[in-house]
Order: sequence, then structure tokens, then C-alpha cells
Amino acid sequence: MSNPVVTHQPGAGGYGTNVQTGDWSTGLCSCCSDCLVCAVGFCCPIALSCYTANKYGENCCLGCLPGGMTAMRTHMRLTYGIQGTICNDALMTFFCGPCEICRMAREIRIRNGDVSS
Repeated sequence: MSNPVVTHQPGAGGYGTNVQTGDWSTGLCSCCSDCLVCAVGFCCPIALSCYTANKYGENCCLGCLPGGMTAMRTHMRLTYGIQGTICNDALMTFFCGPCEICRMAREIRIRNGDVSS
């Protein structure tokens, strides 16, 4: 048996778009754009993180795992072509956790057509 000859190197990973030129649909503190999400996010952020993970297509327990929301934020950025870094993802979810969970939930609801931006 002969081994096939590799003529092309593999390309970049397939997480949505590789060109990151976009931004989040709403700001970090844009609670008035979806008051229901923000109310749930500040009363029970764990419930909102589980809801957000589920709506994003992940296991709802991801919101309860250490680093789970950081991982989901990074994947969401890569999928939607939003600018940023993994370090920024970690800092935002650690220091601005409830606000960031609300923004991620709003982003998913906007992109799914559940609410308008």
C-alpha cells in the first residue's frame, strides 16, 4: 500500500468566521434593551447562565462549571466574528460576571430573532 502525498496544509479551524471584525449587538450595561434578561441575571445569575448555555446549544450545566462561561464567551465570539481575546473573555466573566452573562443572553436572543437589537 502506498501512502498518499499531502499537497495542501490544513487551514485554520472552523469556528464560524476566521475574520473578526464585528462587535457585540449590545453594550455590557445595556440592560434596558432586554429588561427580562437583566432581571433574571441579577436575581439568579446561575439560572440565566444555564438558560444561555442551553439556548446556545450547550449543556445547561456549562453555566455552573468553573470557566464554563469564559469558554462559552470565547466560542460565541469566534462563531459570531466578534473581536476580542481569550484573556479579555476571562476578565469579563470574572469581574463583570452578571453583566456579561446578561449580554451573552441578549446576543443569543437577538441572533435567534427572539428580540430586536
